[in-house]
Amino acid sequence: MNAPAAEYLNPVYRRSCPDPFVLKYDGEYWCYFTGIQPDGRCFGLLHSRDLVYWQAVGSVMDPLPGNFPCYWAPEVVYANGLFYLYYSVGNEEQMEIRVALADRPDGLFVDQGKRLTREPFAIDAHVFIDDDGRRYMFYATDFLDHTRIGTGTVCDRLLDPFTLAGSPRPVTRALFDWQVYDPQRQEKGGVRWHTIEGPFVLKHGGRYYQMFSGGNWQNASYGVSYATSDRIESQDEWQQASDGEGSLPVLRSLPEQGVIGPGHNSVVRGLDNQELFCVYHRWQPETAERVLAIDRLDWVGDRLVVLGPSYTPQPMPETPLIAGFEAFTPLSGGWRLEQNASAVWLSGEDALASLFFDCPACVIEINFLLTGQQAPDRFGFGLAASDRTQFEVSLHPETGRLHLKTLSGEQQRELPPDFAAQAVHLLRLEVQDRWVKIFLDDVTVRTSAQIVQTPDALILFNNGAPVRFSGFALARKQGISG
Repeated sequence: MNAPAAEYLNPVYRRSCPDPFVLKYDGEYWCYFTGIQPDGRCFGLLHSRDLVYWQAVGSVMDPLPGNFPCYWAPEVVYANGLFYLYYSVGNEEQMEIRVALADRPDGLFVDQGKRLTREPFAIDAHVFIDDDGRRYMFYATDFLDHTRIGTGTVCDRLLDPFTLAGSPRPVTRALFDWQVYDPQRQEKGGVRWHTIEGPFVLKHGGRYYQMFSGGNWQNASYGVSYATSDRIESQDEWQQASDGEGSLPVLRSLPEQGVIGPGHNSVVRGLDNQELFCVYHRWQPETAERVLAIDRLDWVGDRLVVLGPSYTPQPMPETPLIAGFEAFTPLSGGWRLEQNASAVWLSGEDALASLFFDCPACVIEINFLLTGQQAPDRFGFGLAASDRTQFEVSLHPETGRLHLKTLSGEQQRELPPDFAAQAVHLLRLEVQDRWVKIFLDDVTVRTSAQIVQTPDALILFNNGAPVRFSGFALARKQGISG
């Protein structure tokens, strides 16, 4: 049996994969990319379990009526059992942003008949969900009366999955020469045209970072940079980090190393749920295609850095200490393990399962959903030390509440009004000695609790209807971003 590879080499997928967006769902990765595919459908789809080895799945959406030639920049957002695919469509001169819906990451997405944007030209939709649960859409549009004419990015509130507030504010418009797309763009009347596009937003240390691609991929100056703001709804444009001379883009062409046109990135958590990876395309001259590459993303102080574009072997993504459910021990009640140990069902009264671990500082992620129509009294997760439960987080679907219990008392939190227990949800626990931080679906519930002893066991429990747990990973805690 061959040992797992210790390194990877970009590109990680050597076929066409322009404008890649990677969704991590239930511990696996799905990459959506631009274009009409050979089968006549729109948007290609790849699948991976480790971010490095990718397999083509097919395509995900039927074309709209009207024979539009351009289907660009898909991005998929998961919420409450549904997958929302935001994309731009048109004839290159006239483009609009729309949304399609599916109930699986690899399902057939169906356009919902909604044009979200009003501008003649709008592309590259990106949805950012803030800590308070508010949703924003960043996208690129044209600024014909700006000092440097061309495409820039804006931000608007997303009132619901299908409706923008209709008050977009400029976030990044061209400021520097490295952002020139064409010094005399004929299709735009011969003007000196600038391009900033492909927004993607992260939050770190209380600040917002919008990554973007700038310039023309055929120029050595082309690349990915970022802009920052203390307020997401700032009335001012965000402060750009790269002027192209004294400070360079975080990703840029390296022609002498064979790296041409790295751009249009997304960012995703790695296998250990801590490392961040910048996912982007770059030009492959041999095949005249944009291919898929990944590199680590991090911060140095408040400066965002990408450890790339890499052209030499890189360490594989860090793996968890424990993944899957083989190491769990059933203690009582019904217990059913999937054949590949990627998921487990608990059912019956007082069903319990436990896992012992030795990691005083760790990050735990696990997915769950209620599989029956009858709501259980409660189900959830506990942390124990010396055979005594130190901390318990439980969900009570009937009352719409989340309970946090320690040896010193109990707290309650309201679940979101639209919380669907029959849909997959993600629980994240960050354990640091005697402190536990709790994240439900990353943004809906964020809180912390103090415990008496450093835990050495994780407990899954259920009272009543069956619950399915999946996507489990426990990793040693590194520096946590966010």
